[in-house]
Amino acid sequence: MNSNKRGLKIAAIIVAVVLVILIALPLFININSYRPRIESAVSSALGRKVTIGDLGLSILSGHVSAGTIAIADDPAFSDAPFVTAKALKVGVELMPLIFSKKVNVTDITLDSPQITLLKTADGKWNFSSIGGAAQKGPESEKPGGSVPTNLSIAKLSVDHGRLSVGKANSHAKPAVYEDVNVVVKNFSFTSEFPFQLKAKLPGSGDANVSGKAGPIDAEDAAKTPLAATVKVNNMNIAALGIIDPSSGIAGLADYSGNLDSDGGRAKAIGVFTGKQLKFSPNGSPAPKTVVIKHTVNLDLDRQAGTIEQGDVSIGTAQAHLTGTFQTQGESEVVNLKLNAPSMPVDELNPMLPSVGVNIPSGSQLKGGTLSAELAIEGPVNRLVITGPVRLANTELANFDLGSKLGALSAFAGRAASSPNTSIENASLDARVAPEGTKADNINVALPALGVITGAGTISPQGALAFKMLADLHGGVVGGLSKVSQVSGNSGGIPFAIEGTTSNPKFVPEMAGAVGGVVKSGLTNVATGQGAVTGSVKKGVGGLIGHN
Repeated sequence: MNSNKRGLKIAAIIVAVVLVILIALPLFININSYRPRIESAVSSALGRKVTIGDLGLSILSGHVSAGTIAIADDPAFSDAPFVTAKALKVGVELMPLIFSKKVNVTDITLDSPQITLLKTADGKWNFSSIGGAAQKGPESEKPGGSVPTNLSIAKLSVDHGRLSVGKANSHAKPAVYEDVNVVVKNFSFTSEFPFQLKAKLPGSGDANVSGKAGPIDAEDAAKTPLAATVKVNNMNIAALGIIDPSSGIAGLADYSGNLDSDGGRAKAIGVFTGKQLKFSPNGSPAPKTVVIKHTVNLDLDRQAGTIEQGDVSIGTAQAHLTGTFQTQGESEVVNLKLNAPSMPVDELNPMLPSVGVNIPSGSQLKGGTLSAELAIEGPVNRLVITGPVRLANTELANFDLGSKLGALSAFAGRAASSPNTSIENASLDARVAPEGTKADNINVALPALGVITGAGTISPQGALAFKMLADLHGGVVGGLSKVSQVSGNSGGIPFAIEGTTSNPKFVPEMAGAVGGVVKSGLTNVATGQGAVTGSVKKGVGGLIGHN
């Protein structure tokens, strides 16, 4: 019994001595004496000047801590630091440190760092030169013969970071990512390593990126090979800073996909799901979801890409987007084709306000199909969209076109009236640009009324300026047809559409119609054909009514 007590006392004494040693040891190890060596080693590895604050040693945890750290930026970009952190924690092997004063790093953690990424107009990043000054030896003097650093860290972590991504020499506001957390295992400049990144996105949402990267490209770190899975939730498109705000493109999006890059070329395959999308400065958020399944090939050196597959779905409506895009200066320039055959109108009707298209107030399109073959070209903030558009077998509900055409009563007669306007076919050649919308070769077949043709424009504010011809039948009495016959308008009654897209005004063009009548009558006088007086009187009477 006494021997047991004696053993326990000895063990307790040993533990106490060990604890005293562990507590007192930092007092005998001047850890700050290693700071120049650490700064030099890290600076050499990164190719950037690194400064570290006062160091502290925790024997129990096996970590060296620093109050602050700053990593200089590429001087071609900025004099401000590339990275600053309020705390740095470095795991070290204790035995080599204690007995041989050798620092073997096992892990590094940056606490609450501020990281600034900048990109030039020609695609160069300020982190591209990371590691560039770490090449040593005669091989580094040969073109393309640089020798990568042998820095190796078992675990590299970034906790609660703040990442700012912007354009160099630009007044554009950078995109800021909060609560950035990164874990890299078995990091080395010379081999592949796994990583995981999580962050809160600008405006709203979060991103989760995981995969493998490396080895680090010795000439340009931005060209490091990468294979990653990307998941994004509730991303605010406008807040990312990728698209010029003046384009009006905005909304929320989810994304799930894969990105594979060899450093020079990359391929992205995934699914984009957009909500509350807006495609025009005058547009309003769409109530329907847009899903885009895509395959995009990227040329990272040229800052260009090709949309190999772009299957767009709005409910049951399907369209196909293909083409190219390229960064030019601070703009993204596109050359795209949208093929949209026979899309159900009922699926598209709620989307019209999102592209800045407004139909008469209180009305809506119902049934039928819409087809379009559109070219989409130019800078994203100044897109020009051109191509034919066709509606078939649809109805403009709650819009009585017959009564609107009844405003042409100066031509005599009244058009057939109906609470809805049935459209057998409607086609036009569209051009949508920042300066406004132009519609040519308009041809609208209305079963109850006839055929309306013409052309015109819509201003960015929605003001209408159309010149039209109406070849009406059925509900239109003699005066209209009589005027059309003598006016030389190829069977059409001239009128204008003015007002706005939400409140269009149908205005008879009296001068044109009367001129046609008078011209026809005078021709008859000159040629001596027919009862001239009767012809003119009858024609004008049909135009201005009977007294």
